[in-house]
Amino acid sequence: MVSRVIPVDPFDLVIFGGTGDLARRKILPGLYRRHQDGQMPDDARIIGAARGEMDAEGYRVFVENAVREFVPKKKCDPKDLKGFLARLSFVQLDATGTQGWSDLKAVVRQDVVQAFYFSVGPSLFGAIAERLHTHGIAGPEARIVVEKPFGHDQASAQALNDTLAQHFAEHQIYRIDHYLGKETVQNLMALRFGNMLFEPLWNAQYVDHIQITVAETVGVEGRGSYYDRSGAMRDMVQNHLMQLLCLTAMEPPSKFEPNAVRDEKLKIIRALDPVATDDIVRGQYRGSNTVASYLEDAETDASTTESFVAMKVHISNWRWNGTPFYLRTGKRMRGRMSEIVVRFKEPPHSIFEEDTGQSANELSIRLQPNEGMDLKVTIKEPGLGGMRLIDVPLDMTFADALGEEAADAPDAYERLIMDVIRGNQTLFMRGDEVEAAWAWTDPIIAGWEDRGDRPKPYDPFSTGPEEALMLLHKDGRRWREIRE
Repeated sequence: MVSRVIPVDPFDLVIFGGTGDLARRKILPGLYRRHQDGQMPDDARIIGAARGEMDAEGYRVFVENAVREFVPKKKCDPKDLKGFLARLSFVQLDATGTQGWSDLKAVVRQDVVQAFYFSVGPSLFGAIAERLHTHGIAGPEARIVVEKPFGHDQASAQALNDTLAQHFAEHQIYRIDHYLGKETVQNLMALRFGNMLFEPLWNAQYVDHIQITVAETVGVEGRGSYYDRSGAMRDMVQNHLMQLLCLTAMEPPSKFEPNAVRDEKLKIIRALDPVATDDIVRGQYRGSNTVASYLEDAETDASTTESFVAMKVHISNWRWNGTPFYLRTGKRMRGRMSEIVVRFKEPPHSIFEEDTGQSANELSIRLQPNEGMDLKVTIKEPGLGGMRLIDVPLDMTFADALGEEAADAPDAYERLIMDVIRGNQTLFMRGDEVEAAWAWTDPIIAGWEDRGDRPKPYDPFSTGPEEALMLLHKDGRRWREIRE
């Protein structure tokens, strides 16, 4: 298969926080790969902006080191790297003061696509947005990219949206959630809406339940102080898992167009039922001989912040009434895994004897690792001795099925940044979507805070608290195994 690279219009991309960790690990290496694949026009430029004392040559050294560290060695071609570094410039700038803004205005062109990436804390969003207009830098069609967290609750999310709206229209604001840039997430939409095979069965009549799991082996070390103010519910459920839930459950949009897709996602969020107390399990990982506990990582003696959440969710609409969605995410889990599992119901009547076994089809959509899908189908066990039913997977791992093209697929940040340049907001969150997600999340958090609930302890590199297993067991179901 031949990769189809779609070029973009000439652009200036300004990265506020251009020397920060996100820029170093994800943004700049991703932009190098887009340059290497020929997706950038010759006059596209990338401008780093940060408070640190640095000139353009020093910034090029910084970026070269980042590319060499985070891009596979075989992709670090000297000629490509030289060409990419030639696109770079740097402006020393104070986001909340006056220093550097006139310098930035002198560098940024007005006759090309303008994109401003706010790779900084949300507390700086308003100051940067204001100064981009006060100094006449941002043109009428400029685009801004803002990273999560999009607020800490509904009130702060509304305040943040209001602040940005003072300077930019909604069609100019790109709220980035890197999960939506993953190849498999987009393939979920292709699978549902591009194949007649699945969509007629994608409803409560045929689906028994759906599981969405995002498990990580790492703890919160290095970001413990931030994480202890948010927890798994705010850090993962309100955004990443919510987005996966919406894409799994939403109705077919009228067309694959930004607002049509986001309208359907918003309908799902607004159809979510409140979650019963008995349908939520919170956990916090213990320590062991080899790893620190959550309390040690967060550098606190006592904390009721959760590093694990599991819950049963219901959607009150025509398609999904009565079908539970089980969400689960946690740190220090047995394996690193992001997966959506659609468990179909058993046949309404079995023509086989009871001892042949009962089976149900199961579709698994893997986001990480080893992106791909597999579908469990029921067949007869080979051999003599009568009819025995077993489940076997029809496995499509993208790297196996599509070869080098899949193995070299763009990183989520690469895809999303190029969508910003194209002006395509399909894979970005809209302001009302963010606020609706918080409106559902806030009462859940307030409930356990009012009750004084403490998270259940669980062992590191396990599947979480025992109570999370019981969440499904009491319904006669089981979690999909987290693989090491």
